[in-house]
Amino acid sequence: MRVGYKRVSSHEQNPERQLNGMELERIFIEFASGKDTKRPVLQDMLNFLREGDSLYVHSLDRFARNLDDLRRMVMELVAKQVTVHFITESLTFNGEKNMMSNLLLSMMGAFAEFEREIILERQREGILKARQKGVYKGKSKYLTPADIALLKKMKHEKMKIEEISNHFQIGRTTVYEYLKCPVDTVQQLI
Repeated sequence: MRVGYKRVSSHEQNPERQLNGMELERIFIEFASGKDTKRPVLQDMLNFLREGDSLYVHSLDRFARNLDDLRRMVMELVAKQVTVHFITESLTFNGEKNMMSNLLLSMMGAFAEFEREIILERQREGILKARQKGVYKGKSKYLTPADIALLKKMKHEKMKIEEISNHFQIGRTTVYEYLKCPVDTVQQLI
């Protein structure tokens, strides 16, 4: 069976360009970070694949951002006699000894891991600069059940989300999350 795996980091991103035009019998699409393998769709796909199947992934970094995870998953699939194809890098792994493919897997995987570390370092630097300017707020605070009841009352009285957000000093997205949440389940959020 020809199986495809597409991954983007968030629902705002579009996975359609990945494996575009390929004829695949089953496609697994994931909306999650590739920082580790704790991804439900990835795990479903790994459990689904059987001997003789071919897995097609747009590129190495769509599969894993960590060299150890990348090598382990590829080797486990090859041991199950699943052929793994990385389209962008033109790499295929099928259990045959191919020193060049193994070298490229290690090098490209190391680059993907290095890129992730650079992104995290830039993020830390940006947060530090924002803190120094006093504009970084950090993670939103949790509201008490009484606060949530007040938040819902304010919304019911037609107060704008931005005003509610400012009142509680939380983000607009957090306001919407609290509006969806019954007051009696707030303890699950803490």
